[in-house]
Amino acid sequence: MKTLKYLLQLLSNYCNLSLSPTSLSPSYIDLTECPYMWPYCSQPIYYGGMPTIVNVTILNGMGVTGRIVDKPIWQPYLPQNGDHIDVAISYSPVLWPWAGYLAVSISVAKKAASWEGIAQGHVMVTVASPAENDSKVGGELTSTVKLPMKVKIVPTPPRSKRVLWDQYHNLRYPPGYFPRDNLRMKNDPLDWNGDHIHTNFRDMYQHLRSMGYFVEVLGAPITCFDASQYGTLLRAHNFSNRKIKQWWMPDTGGANIPALNDLISVWGMAFSDGLYEGDFTLADHDMYYASGCSIARFPEDGIVIAKNLKDQGLEVLKQETAVVEGVPILGLYQTPSNGGGRIALYGDSNCIDDSHRQKDCFWLLDALLQYTSYSMTPPSLSHSHSRVAPPTGTEHPLPQRLEGNHLYRYSKVLEAHLGDPKPRPLPACPHLSWAKPQPVNETAPSNLWKHQKLLSVDLDKVALPNVRAYRPQVRPLSPGESGAWDVPGGIMPGRYNQEVGQTIPVFAFLGAMVVLSFFVVQLTKAKTKPKRRKPRIKRPTYLQQQQTTGKNPTV
Repeated sequence: MKTLKYLLQLLSNYCNLSLSPTSLSPSYIDLTECPYMWPYCSQPIYYGGMPTIVNVTILNGMGVTGRIVDKPIWQPYLPQNGDHIDVAISYSPVLWPWAGYLAVSISVAKKAASWEGIAQGHVMVTVASPAENDSKVGGELTSTVKLPMKVKIVPTPPRSKRVLWDQYHNLRYPPGYFPRDNLRMKNDPLDWNGDHIHTNFRDMYQHLRSMGYFVEVLGAPITCFDASQYGTLLRAHNFSNRKIKQWWMPDTGGANIPALNDLISVWGMAFSDGLYEGDFTLADHDMYYASGCSIARFPEDGIVIAKNLKDQGLEVLKQETAVVEGVPILGLYQTPSNGGGRIALYGDSNCIDDSHRQKDCFWLLDALLQYTSYSMTPPSLSHSHSRVAPPTGTEHPLPQRLEGNHLYRYSKVLEAHLGDPKPRPLPACPHLSWAKPQPVNETAPSNLWKHQKLLSVDLDKVALPNVRAYRPQVRPLSPGESGAWDVPGGIMPGRYNQEVGQTIPVFAFLGAMVVLSFFVVQLTKAKTKPKRRKPRIKRPTYLQQQQTTGKNPTV
């Protein structure tokens, strides 16, 4: 370690080089670059959409501790329409150990609601760290780094094309004990994906994008968004069986059915605690119901589709097989209020989940979105032979929360209250503090992807070794001779080769010092290593006696 430090110091003294002490990872934000910036690059941003949040790591090479001086500065490029985006920045004031974070929230300004194009700018951050000695003024080292940004903006899409995915209420394992959504997958029993559109629902997300939908993620309570701006709110859920929960003792089932029932009870809807599976055909499509629940209660003027399925709960508990006829699995409902919306319920989401999907049902998702966004009921569902009367929910009690569960430890909406959890007070909606822009009238860099150089050389101040420039001999061309440079390896003389030629002495010196240090270390080890004495070969006693008597041994 001391040898490497000595080499770097020697190299710095030789070439007067300076190490770039602060860097960012990623070093730039380009929401148009795929696949490196996926999923950001898969969808442009627009006015009124959920802010796009990008997390950046600040690496401080000046010391183990550091701090961010003042506040990060947002500087939009006016020639590149940087004033069309708003930026909010949150950061760690103290960098320890060696690193911190920079969270950048990007949104579109109101004046760009109908504009389409590319907007660019950069965020400038200054980091200070205590100096090793008092040679610096104030006893601190400072370093400034820029984070270039580039985004694509499109006009705000119509409400019918905007889909909002509720991520705020999703929980996963760990930290809580939450079983996964398909009981058949015994080798993967825990729900560790978290049900996100960029992980186990990625295929569904890409399908919606290919169909022209714009998908946004809600990371706040449902009360924190304007429902008039969205056509559909999606929530993925699966089974929740009381008997299965008593066997596994999880904090809740794969969908937390009691909480969903509390949400949809306003419209007279509820899911049951039944657990079903099986193959069936719906609208000429082959379907598979994997550990899904049934609809226990639905408005009488709604549309309900039922199928014959196996009772999976009975099979798991008693190893018995039974087929239940007319299990309600799909429901469509138009609210009677003026300008009211539409609700669609389906008891299984495994057909759009990438984890253990056997048969996809993206066609059904498209049909349900057509119904909720445009009030177009597919004839294959409204006139299906599987349509039944909506259930009233009076035959069996609705599922209840398991006694003694610890869901309140991980839930965002429940809190402990004398052994009986109760809803938490409604949290305040997050509000971003937009950074005050400091516009700059300069052109954005052409290559945001260019890596930051750890070693920078100021050619105006550094006297590099005198290397004779290579100049190829020029002679008149013969008739029919090509005018291309005849240089081996396809290297063309020019600015690139001049830069390479100027950096060759630096790397040659560095390589020579590394080789020299290797031999020095090996020589030092050889000198300090104690010499081993050669063992003396002891002759047998019989041969020694023969030599003293002068007799030769006989055979």
